[in-house]
Amino acid sequence: MNVNRIIQMAIDKDASDIHFIYENKPILRIRKRLELIEDVNPLSAEDLNEIYDFLVMGNLDKDKVYRTTRKLDTSYVYKGMRLRVNISFSSDMPVFTLRLIKNTLPKYEDLGVPDIVRRMTYQPQGLILVTGKTCSGKTTTLNALIQHINENQNKKILTLESPIEFKHTSGKSIIVQKEVGEGKDCLTYSNGVINCLREDCDILVVGEIRDKETMDAAIETAESGHLVIGTLHTKSCAETIDRMINFYEPRDQAMIKHLIGSLLKLVVSQRILPGRNDELVLVPEVMVVDNIIAGIIRKDKMSISEIEDAVQSNSEKGSISLINSIANLFVDEKLSLEQAKAQIEEKNIEVLNRTIMQLRIKREQKNIKA
Repeated sequence: MNVNRIIQMAIDKDASDIHFIYENKPILRIRKRLELIEDVNPLSAEDLNEIYDFLVMGNLDKDKVYRTTRKLDTSYVYKGMRLRVNISFSSDMPVFTLRLIKNTLPKYEDLGVPDIVRRMTYQPQGLILVTGKTCSGKTTTLNALIQHINENQNKKILTLESPIEFKHTSGKSIIVQKEVGEGKDCLTYSNGVINCLREDCDILVVGEIRDKETMDAAIETAESGHLVIGTLHTKSCAETIDRMINFYEPRDQAMIKHLIGSLLKLVVSQRILPGRNDELVLVPEVMVVDNIIAGIIRKDKMSISEIEDAVQSNSEKGSISLINSIANLFVDEKLSLEQAKAQIEEKNIEVLNRTIMQLRIKREQKNIKA
C-alpha cells in the first residue's frame, strides 16, 4: 500500500479527507462527497497494518497510546503538507482518517465569516467560541483569527491543539503553540489551560473544549483577565449555551449560568454546504452576547428558542441568525431555495420566506437610491 501515492491523488483532486477502512477501497472526501479510488484493491488486514506502521513510524509512545486508549491523534507531513491523522478501531482492525491541511492559510476576509467576529478579538478579556459540526471549517476560522491577531495586535498568544495543524510564525504578536496528548507538550487541555496563567499570555486558544475540567479552566482564565478563544462541536449558537451548562451538575448550573452570562462575548456557529455550481458555501450564525441574551442565559429555565429569537432580533448589535444568513446566501444566488429550506425546521419556513422578501425589498431600494 503506497500511502504517499494516495495522498498525492487526494491533493490533485483537492480532497479534504482520506479514509482507509477494512475491505473497502481507499475513499476521498471531495466537496462533501465520498469518492472511491477505483484503481486500488479493497484494503486487507495486512494493508492496514502496513499503513499503521507507516504513519506511526515506530514511535513507541504513539503505539502505547493507541494500544491503551484504542485511538490515536497524530500528524504526518508529505511534501511540506501537514495531515491530521486519526487512528481508531473497528472490529479489531485499525481505521484511518487523514485530514489534509493546506499550507496557505486563507485570509480572514476571504472566509465569509462576518467581520464582527474579527472585531471581537480586540476585547481585553472574555470568552469567544467558534462552533460547528465536524468539517464545518472551525479550525480554519480559528487559525485565520490567530493570524489576523498576529498581524495586527501586539499580544502573546498561547494555543493548545491536538494535533497542531497550522504552524504560525510570530509577527506583531508572539505565538506559542503546544500539542496536547501523552508524550506531547501537555497531557490534557485542562492542564494546558491551567498552566497558561503562569505563562503571561494575553490570548489563550483552546483547540477543543470537550469536558467540564477544560471548561472550568477556560472560564477561570477568562475571569482572570485573559481573552479565551475556543471551539465546541455544537450545531448552533443556542445549543452551544445548552452544552456549556450541561457540563455541570444541576446544583452548580445557577452559578455557571451567571459566569457564562458575564464572560461569554460571542459565539459563531458554522456550516459548510455544497451550494450552486457545487461550490462550498460557508453559512455562519453569530450571537453577540449583550444584556438581553445574558439575561436569558441566567434564567432558572433557559429556553433555546428564546435565545434563537433574541439572535434573530439583535442584528443591530452584530448578531446574525441562521435564517438571515441563509436568506442572504439565497438572495446572493449562492444557495438554491431547496438548499436553503433544507437547513431549517419546517416551522421556520415562513420566517425564511418573509426574510428573503424583506432583503429583496431593501436591495431594490438601495439600487433605486444609487
